[in-house]
Amino acid sequence: MQTTNLDLDLSNPCILLTKLQELRQSISEEGTEIFQQWKKQIHRQSFIKSSLNLAYYLALRRHDLRELQAALMPWGLSSLGRIEAKVLPTLDAVIATLQAVCRPEQDSTIIHPPLELFFEGDRLLQQNTEDLFGNTVDKRRVRIMVTLPNEAATNYEFLENIIRQGTNCVRINCAHDTSVEWLAMINHVKQAELELGSVCKILMDLSGPKARIKSALTPSPKQRIFKGESLLLAQDLPTAINSQYFQVSCTIPEVLKELKVGTIVWIDDGRIGAYVESITPQGVWLKITHARLKGEKILPEKGINFPETDLHLSSLTAKDKQDLDFIASHAAQVDIIGYSYVQTAEDIQLLQQELTARLPENSPIPAIVAKIETPLAVSNLPELIIQAAGKQPFGIMIARGDLAIEIGYQRLAEIQEEILWLCEAAHIPVIWATQVLENLVKHGMPSRAEITDAAMSERAECVMLNKGAYIVEAVGILDDVLTRMQAHQVKKTPQLRALHSW
Repeated sequence: MQTTNLDLDLSNPCILLTKLQELRQSISEEGTEIFQQWKKQIHRQSFIKSSLNLAYYLALRRHDLRELQAALMPWGLSSLGRIEAKVLPTLDAVIATLQAVCRPEQDSTIIHPPLELFFEGDRLLQQNTEDLFGNTVDKRRVRIMVTLPNEAATNYEFLENIIRQGTNCVRINCAHDTSVEWLAMINHVKQAELELGSVCKILMDLSGPKARIKSALTPSPKQRIFKGESLLLAQDLPTAINSQYFQVSCTIPEVLKELKVGTIVWIDDGRIGAYVESITPQGVWLKITHARLKGEKILPEKGINFPETDLHLSSLTAKDKQDLDFIASHAAQVDIIGYSYVQTAEDIQLLQQELTARLPENSPIPAIVAKIETPLAVSNLPELIIQAAGKQPFGIMIARGDLAIEIGYQRLAEIQEEILWLCEAAHIPVIWATQVLENLVKHGMPSRAEITDAAMSERAECVMLNKGAYIVEAVGILDDVLTRMQAHQVKKTPQLRALHSW
């Protein structure tokens, strides 16, 4: 990490100018070098400028810019705080203004970037968002995505209502239901589009290698497990172990071989925390470290996370490949593929290869949305973007549920911001997901914190709501919140409209 020279008097505009010129030169050289490493992977001409800006941004963020930011503020210049979508044009604009202040030799003057170049990043982000989600017919910039319940396969009016309320994209979770229900959902979406004159994109979300509780044994008469108790994670149930213990089996039993004593394990979205106490022929013994005072129920289908363990699992399971068969045969209707537990550029390449092998000749190629759920996916995000967006429309979903468990809740807000910044630099749309307006969707009344979270989701290009009894009402309220917030903020930029609150 490079830092600015603390000995320089940056209150002097000419010294500040020199420092910025040196910074720009360094970023231009380093960014070009990064871009050259990516160039062979980029087949879409429309993504060339975006990938170059991303390379410049990565080079920029190798520097600690905080002192420079503070030095620019008294001159009424950009503090570089909204530089993501336009790295070099922002630096050039600041340099040109400082040159006018310092009046250096004319031949060293950088001409102020033209307006169309300065705002080109915003235009490219809008174009990429439209490539993924289609054009909007209303004034709301941020799209709304809804996860479809089973009801959507049998109740056309349900789908018509959520689209009428403002849904721009629906998510079909391949972890649930079958191809029969999926096709019924797709047909209902297409019917609603025709009748309402709206565009609603369809995302089919591959399940991925998500470890879950396959089956559970609860020692009678106990119903809940408590902190300090033990749990046996076994390949198969029942076992020969005394039934006084809680026992569960895993949907991916091979992960047990990767666990070591001391390994951290989280169950049911982090409601139950544990560590590996011992490993025996019967299975892996977990000691419970986190549970509510009233204890926790252990139920089948609940997720299991191993945040400290490399599980060496393929990002595409056998079931995912079967589901790709369905997606490929309905490529004219399915617009986007959601990719779960993607971690490397090779994972993206694998999906692209499997999809290409299945698609009929001349059929449309679905876009990809990569779900960012692990620390490895975060660290590999630039390479994921280049591999995917270099070939087809692409977006990122911040899957805050698994991501929070994998990186730790205390880091979630920090990492979420970094993902938003990086994607804006690449002009890639972002989906803000997991537990948005959860209480409203499930119980009909939002918490105060949920409304604030929904308002801040305006920073993304799409917000995903999960299924629940009050989903139709939630779409309407989210539509209202996003439309109102758009008048106050777009991405990181405050919108200083006239205020009428005072």
